[in-house]
Order: sequence, then C-alpha cells, then structure tokens
Amino acid sequence: MLHEECGVFGAYAPEKADLAALCYYGLFALQHRGQESAGIVVNDEGCFTACRETGLVSEVFTPERLAGLGQGNIAVGHVRYATTGADNKRNVQPLLINHHKGRMALCHNGNLVNAYELRTALEEQGSIFHTTTDSEVIAHIIVQERLQCGSIEEAVCRAMGKLVGAYSLVIASSRKLIAVRDPHGFRPLCMGRREDGTIVFASETCALDAAGAAFLRDILPGEVVTIDKDGVHSDQRHCGESPKTLCAFEYIYFSRPDSILDGVSVSLARQRAGALLAKEHPVEADVVIGVPDSGLDAAIGYARESGIPYAMGFTKNKYIARTFIAPNQALREAGVNLKLNPIRPVVEGKRVVLIDDSIVRGTTCGRIIGLLRRAGAKEIHMRVSAPPFVAPCWYGTDIDDVGALIANRHSVEEIGALIGADSLGYLSLEHARAFAPDGRVCLGCFGGGYPTQTPKHGEKARFEGKVKG
Repeated sequence: MLHEECGVFGAYAPEKADLAALCYYGLFALQHRGQESAGIVVNDEGCFTACRETGLVSEVFTPERLAGLGQGNIAVGHVRYATTGADNKRNVQPLLINHHKGRMALCHNGNLVNAYELRTALEEQGSIFHTTTDSEVIAHIIVQERLQCGSIEEAVCRAMGKLVGAYSLVIASSRKLIAVRDPHGFRPLCMGRREDGTIVFASETCALDAAGAAFLRDILPGEVVTIDKDGVHSDQRHCGESPKTLCAFEYIYFSRPDSILDGVSVSLARQRAGALLAKEHPVEADVVIGVPDSGLDAAIGYARESGIPYAMGFTKNKYIARTFIAPNQALREAGVNLKLNPIRPVVEGKRVVLIDDSIVRGTTCGRIIGLLRRAGAKEIHMRVSAPPFVAPCWYGTDIDDVGALIANRHSVEEIGALIGADSLGYLSLEHARAFAPDGRVCLGCFGGGYPTQTPKHGEKARFEGKVKG
C-alpha cells in the first residue's frame, strides 16, 4: 500500500469564534491524508496558541486540549504523513515561525524537488533549521522575502519564484490568512464559506462539508488568496506559467470519494476508470468485487460496463489503521487479515473479478488473493484502476525507491503469477489521463514524464543528517 501525503485546513472568521473546533472537524475529515501527526494553531489578535502532537486527530485533540486553544479569528490545521523528514515531534505542523516583522504559522501539503539545494544555500547564509522537512525550507524562503517587502502575501508571491515542486499551503500571519497553490496545481486546495461568514480553506471538499461550509471554488494553480479584515484578495501573477498537472493518484487513491477535485467527482472518476478497465481487460466471470475503500467505485464501474454483477466481497474492520502504518513488513502483512475478511457466500465457487487501486510491492494484494482462495473463490482475475508503478514520485507520494516496485522487476504476466491471480490487467497510461476532462494530470510515477526538473537529492531522509535530536 502507498503512504499518503498531508491535509491542510484554514479558517478566517469575521468575529472571534471557536475555530479550534472547526479545525478539528475539518482535520477529522482529512484524516485519510495523514495519520502520523496532527496540529492546530489559533490566532487571537496576534497571539498564537498551538497544539501539535504525533497521533491521530482524535488522539491529539482531547476536549481539554481543544478548550485550551481558546477562541480567535484565524486558525490553521494540518494532518501529516512524512514524505520528507522522519515521523517525530519536531516535524509536526503547523510550523510556528517568529521573525523580525511578526509571526507565521505554516501548513504544507506536497514536496519540493529543489528543497536540498535551497536549504543548503540558506544554511550557507547562516539560517538555522530545527526540523528535517522541506516545509521549513518554504517558511525560511517566505521570511527572507518578507523582510524585504511590505506584506506577507507579497512575500509569498516572491517566494514562489524560487520554489519548484508541489505545495498547497495555508498560512496564518498576525492579521491574515493566506492560501497558496503551486503553479502546476499538483495537490488540491479549495475554498468555502460558512453561513456566519467564516471563510474556510481545505485540501478537499469533504472537509468543507464537515466544517459546515459551502463550496465556493478551487484555488487556481499558481494563485495566492489572502483574507483580512477588508475581505478576500487574489493574486494570480503565477497562474498559467506552468501546465496544470494535478496528481492522478488524488483521483485513484488519495482523496475521499465524496470529494470533488477541480470540478471532478472522485467517485465518478473511479467509476470511469473501472469502466475503461472492463473495456481494456474483459473476462468471463460471475461477480465483481472491490478492495475497500478506494477499489469499490472502480468495481462498480467495471461491473456496470461488463454486465457482471457487483457485490460487496469483503467486510472491513474500521477500527484499525491502514496496513501501511505497521512498522515492519511482517506486521503489515498480518494486518491485512485483521483489516479485511471475505464474505464467503459472495465468492465461494465463483469466478471473481477483484478490483484494486494499485500494486506497489505485491505483498498486500497477494495476501488478499490468498484470503479469497481460502474462502473458496474458483478463479480470481485482478484488475487495477491505475497503470503499473515504474518510477518515483517527487511531489508528495512516498515512492522514492524504484527497486521496491514490483512492476520494475517483473512483467504483467509474472506479477499475476507472483500474487496468485489467474489473470491481471492494469489501466493503460492513455486511459489514466481520463481522470481529468482535459487530460492534464501528472502521471510521472507511471512513466508518463515529469512536469518539473527532478531532484538530485530526493530520498525521504535527505535532511536527517543535518539535524541531530
């Protein structure tokens, strides 16, 4: 299974309000984007109060901690999975920065491809880093620019000229809330409004729903949106300077099915992928089932297109974390048995089409196929609603070791045999472009080419040697 990246949330209220609770609801809805840590910063007239810890949202924010954050008119929140830097407390966001002209709390979703070069240059100038994340590099660049210009939003716009890669940001200053999306729009970011006038930014529309905010629009790739006492302001100087390339895996796996990304329903996008799979890789079978949760919509699409009945083939234990959170492979594999259990009457004696979103190493899907065999499945034909992973991702998905990718070592036929499937079919690269109506998605990890330069130092732990605990 793949690790996810992060989720960001921000709120600006016209009057002082309980924004900590609002952030809590928003982050709870974004929990699927990162389970390692969570944090909220509330700004009450320039006084920043923070709660940041490792753990799930429900573990970090007890009623007492939420109450301790108090009220304010600006708040930002973050859930994290580490794509750069280790999982430890010093890397938990929001990052809090004090500088000559004020304070700043920053939340980042994405991954810079030039972070190593930027950080090295900053260190040579005397900058001191306290974390091992590329998010702190972004904060340093913004502060450098802020010391040379008249506003935080102008500093952000200037900083964007130095940043290369994926970054969706929410930033709280003493008086303003700022939302930023990189010029390629690799990661989603949207804006909504509550009935009381509170403006909300979030990684996905599902978090707007959880916070009681009506969707207004997506932040444009390259746009900087600032909210202050005078209203909402947009700076679009960086818009259109790069081709839009939202990560295709946001549709395939990362985002919740009830979210809408850049005008496209995640659920419907997955159903379209399933239908295309049925056209590309038809098979005679008795039932179509999906691997919960991200394989379910694709399975519905496959069943509808093929005419093969769809059924729920697994029951899912919703009280354990995703299998990739386990600290080693043995526990990760054992976690599959706890997480999923086949519904025997659905698959026993049947020719089964099994739909999942991806195959990374092959271990998890191999064990799932094993579960179906033990439940009496007669045949198992696996279909994957994404192309094979053949290249690293530099933009916020935890794929930096190409040697671990099974598709780099084996043919499709060999992979099918290794995982125990009777047949195996992947969505084609061409059809993966159909996730966006204009075909403008990033397919770098599938061998579709990278929209930016690639990093010379791209490993996840590239900054670990620079900061000692």
